[in-house]
Amino acid sequence: MPIYNKLVRDKIPQIIESNGKEFSTTVLNDEDYIKYLKEKAYEELDEYCAAETDVEAVEELADLLEVIGALAKQHGSTFEDVEAVRKDKAEKRGGFQDKVFLIEVED
Repeated sequence: MPIYNKLVRDKIPQIIESNGKEFSTTVLNDEDYIKYLKEKAYEELDEYCAAETDVEAVEELADLLEVIGALAKQHGSTFEDVEAVRKDKAEKRGGFQDKVFLIEVED
């Protein structure tokens, strides 16, 4: 039996069960939950970086957004709160639409 030891989406156990397979799970405490959400964020980012098509890229970006929403909730916030902070920072410092690549700054 393969061992995964990773955070999975809520319906994965039902999907595994519907395929007639046995499994074991546990419910994480808040500290471990944040730890594994952070690991999941890296996993999803790696999958995004490895995406070879726009469709795959969007799929992985959606997974990243799911993780970001869960992390926001664990920090007593909402996805909408995070979006408001993003907009505020974009207004003050700009976004990344202009594709500016800083090479150096003279001291």
